[in-house]
Amino acid sequence: MTLRLPDRWMWDFWFAEDGDEVHVFHLQAPRSLGDPELRHLQATVGHAVSTDLRTWTPLPTALEAGAPGAFDDMATWTGCVFRHDGRWLMFHTGLSRADGGRVQRIGAATSTDLLRWERRPDALVTADPRWYETVEAGARETPWRDPWVFRDEATGLFHMLVCARATAGPDDGRGVIGHAWSADLERWEVGPPRSEPGEFYHLEVPQLVRVRDDAWWLLFSVPTALHSAARRERPGVAAEGGTHYLTSRDPLGPFALEREDFLVGDPDTRHYAGRMLRHRGQWWFFAFHAHGDELGPFAGALSDPMPVSVSPTGQPVVHIPEVSGLPPLRERAG
Repeated sequence: MTLRLPDRWMWDFWFAEDGDEVHVFHLQAPRSLGDPELRHLQATVGHAVSTDLRTWTPLPTALEAGAPGAFDDMATWTGCVFRHDGRWLMFHTGLSRADGGRVQRIGAATSTDLLRWERRPDALVTADPRWYETVEAGARETPWRDPWVFRDEATGLFHMLVCARATAGPDDGRGVIGHAWSADLERWEVGPPRSEPGEFYHLEVPQLVRVRDDAWWLLFSVPTALHSAARRERPGVAAEGGTHYLTSRDPLGPFALEREDFLVGDPDTRHYAGRMLRHRGQWWFFAFHAHGDELGPFAGALSDPMPVSVSPTGQPVVHIPEVSGLPPLRERAG
């Protein structure tokens, strides 16, 4: 494992490149909590840096929970880092004590050096009940998290893809990729989902990548237990958790499943919240290890980089190393 902190679990993560340095930002919580399930409401954003993707130097915590009354005064969750006009923006998910953490909202912090962050006190983007489940419309919670931001060079508009749930369909299959857009990264308009419901309870930690000129791959993650019943009953579907992807010829979709088996998956969900990174001309895949190790039943560590290639049929292939003491995972050749 490339990055494992002895005193903290780490899980969802995202990258930023600055010259020869690669920065990883990640959710973290103290291992002293004992039960890994308690980590979510104690989450802060950790930070480390590397020049070779294998040796990481931990840096001071990037973001903690916001000040009392802020939209994220309970916990700060998964996000992304985006560079524009000489500054870095970290879009991140926030939970508020005022609503008991039931409503997820997306806000932003800014930095000039990736070390010191100035956060906004208010949320930037919230779920629209016309298209998405919300507490206001009677849902148990408002899922609206894990933003991925990119710019459409053709129009100049900025787009945000998020983990959300649709308002219709069986409860276990309402997971969709939500969408919002902006002309200035300040004022955002929310629109309908860019994927169809039916397959999963949610699609977490989306990331849009273009490894092949004629296809966009939208990575997402799902645990084994959160496939819909309709999906489980379909021939050829394996009960596995990990990282999968949707495909489109357009960066704004609509996105759909290209194949049933996961990009990187197994029944135990060993690798989760996968991300791809292009570094020095090569695409690499990372995930966090959920499978236990000598520090406990939840490893909470960043994986080694795994090379990514494209199969003869045009699908992504992650070359997965064997893990000592565990049966090997097969490469997904497409």
